[in-house]
Amino acid sequence: MAKRKSHTAAFKAQVALATVKGDRTVNEVAAQFGVHPTLIHDWKKKLLAGAAAVFEGGARATPAADGQQAELFEQIGRLKMELEGVKKKAAVFG
Repeated sequence: MAKRKSHTAAFKAQVALATVKGDRTVNEVAAQFGVHPTLIHDWKKKLLAGAAAVFEGGARATPAADGQQAELFEQIGRLKMELEGVKKKAAVFG
């Protein structure tokens, strides 16, 4: 029994973009990349359906980036407090 291939998102995007260009047929693109034409049609539909999302809302941060940003601000605060303590100790000895 053959195992199914798992294609990366980057590969799917590359194949779909090659199809959208229109300089080759879907069958030609399928032969070049070794993928069934039906998959290419699906990937092309998803690309065209999701293309509008690229331009919506400007540059919004993802929730993961927001959490990371909060963690970094917290770390900056801790380091500032630690630096103030070191400066006070240095003033006592200096």
